[in-house]
Amino acid sequence: MIAFIVRRLMLSIPTLIGVMVVVFLLLYVAPGDPVQDMVGERADAETIARLRKELHLDEPLPKQFVLYAGGVLRGDLGNSYITQRPIIRDIRERFPKTLLLAGSAMLLASVLGITIGVFSARNPGGWFDRLGLGLAYLGISFPVYWVGLILILVFAVTLKWLPPSGYGGVKYLILPAFALGSRSIAFLARVTRSSMLEVLGGDFVRTARAKGLRERAVIGRHALRNALIPIITVLGLDFGYYLTGSILTETIFSWPGIGRYVVNAIARRDLPAINGSVLFLSVVFVLVNLITDLAYAKADPRVAYS
Repeated sequence: MIAFIVRRLMLSIPTLIGVMVVVFLLLYVAPGDPVQDMVGERADAETIARLRKELHLDEPLPKQFVLYAGGVLRGDLGNSYITQRPIIRDIRERFPKTLLLAGSAMLLASVLGITIGVFSARNPGGWFDRLGLGLAYLGISFPVYWVGLILILVFAVTLKWLPPSGYGGVKYLILPAFALGSRSIAFLARVTRSSMLEVLGGDFVRTARAKGLRERAVIGRHALRNALIPIITVLGLDFGYYLTGSILTETIFSWPGIGRYVVNAIARRDLPAINGSVLFLSVVFVLVNLITDLAYAKADPRVAYS
């Protein structure tokens, strides 16, 4: 297993280098002057020239990239143009909040989605199955920002049960976690139902029932475990997406995570902050995919690391 992990990490290096090159070129070739955005329109030419020299923006593009890549290799993502703080420090402060939101959304989606899928598969065509399929279609159809706004309107503005936005205790986490996980609840319910229907028709399930095992044991220990591979795939992809793409949810609920940090950096053309955040999130996505591959072998011993 260690050899598999090392091989996957080595294979991820060209991917991360490609991400770094493409993002750097796209941002630095794009029109606009980050120094002008920093100092405003009233700054004199001497000040602008001094700042461009301090930030190495007057250097040729290849030399700028070499300086940036050298900093990355030393673990230095540079300083933000706007806050003047080290970017790695900003990421260290904000990523745990994004991780908390993504983990809560994924936990909620796993419990609700898999439960709905299992109960739907046990009685296909029944009232619970039809209700579950209807909710799944609605969950997949509604965009995250629309779900978030409806949740704020109902539970914060009308009922006043929960705060509409902000960061704090559990009550601040419920609405953004549900909004972020709503799509996964629907998708997991459909995937779990489909996978369970296929597994429940297998000979080993009929054998387990013929041996007199309780239905709960047949479903939990035999059927669900053999239906886990597609469920793990959905969990891995969605969790990676939540960690790297919860920008809309964090913006709607004013959640101080890394998604809002990236949005603010883009709006103010903070190039080092954008470069550092995208590179960091790419590393996170690679690690989530690696953990997902390891989970395959844990769920099904027939899956080999080779």
